[in-house]
Amino acid sequence: MANPIALSILETSQAGEARRKALSLATHLGFNETERGKVGIVVTEMANNLVRHARNGQIVMQVKTKNETLGIEILALDSGPGMHNIDECLRDGFSTAGTSGIGLGAIARLSNFFDIYSVSEMGTALVAHLWSDGTQHKQQKNKLELGVVCLPKIGEEVSGDAWTSHQETHRCLLLVADGLGHGPEAAKASLAAVKVFHEKAYMSPQAIVEATHKVLQTTRGAALAIAELDLERQTINYTGIGNIVGTILTSEGNQNMVSHNGTVGYEMRRIQEFTYTWSKGALLIMHTDGLKTQWHLEQYPGLFYKHPSLIAGILYRDFSRGRDDVTVLVAREN
Repeated sequence: MANPIALSILETSQAGEARRKALSLATHLGFNETERGKVGIVVTEMANNLVRHARNGQIVMQVKTKNETLGIEILALDSGPGMHNIDECLRDGFSTAGTSGIGLGAIARLSNFFDIYSVSEMGTALVAHLWSDGTQHKQQKNKLELGVVCLPKIGEEVSGDAWTSHQETHRCLLLVADGLGHGPEAAKASLAAVKVFHEKAYMSPQAIVEATHKVLQTTRGAALAIAELDLERQTINYTGIGNIVGTILTSEGNQNMVSHNGTVGYEMRRIQEFTYTWSKGALLIMHTDGLKTQWHLEQYPGLFYKHPSLIAGILYRDFSRGRDDVTVLVAREN
């Protein structure tokens, strides 16, 4: 599967590059001519808006799958002036730059899913999903809605981080792994953890970590965390080794989950599984140390209720260290 694509969008030539890469990805995924055309328009309008209105604009594109259907998620992030009235900006004909004003309206219409978050003087984030078969409502919803940003250190071809999920009717497993260091050898370790995770998904988080430890001894090792959500019992079983952050957020407050020191595949003094209370309205956020830990979702009015991809994108935009691989995963129960 294609690696995520992250592009800075500061000038018109970069907007053109974003469109070319988006069309190439859509072709690779088997989008037909009509659906490829939609992808091209959506990315072009997003990129042009970033050039005209934004500061520090960036587009992130990644592959999504749902019920064996392939799609593309497109995130547009900026730290610009924000929008004072989102509904007005979505209306065709509205423009603050002397253009025809069809950008946001076209993005919303052509996307199979679209969401937006914007705060004055804090910036804007857009997310759009486009599916290769063009459908919007036919896919059954997964039990968990996930939003993830997983990108390599600047200058690296591959990320030493990895993530994956396993979803059953009432049980969902999530993994975030950070191979020691960065580059291909770090990726080798984290992807080995992903492989064990899927082979042992019937086990508990603690047992999966124990199995992973044996396999990763031939690699440089990794920090990792596994969360098991039991949607019937409304609990999370969590095992973490190393500096993966896991947090449960509710309207009443936040709870940080416990990880023990160590490196899976190298040295682990203690493996322990902790159980926490889960509720349907909660968020689960897991991230590697490529993201600073000083974030507080409360500083973003209303963001808690937005799509997980917008939450992941904004945390990445505002708290990425910029000198390491970074992964941030956000999960909400549908």
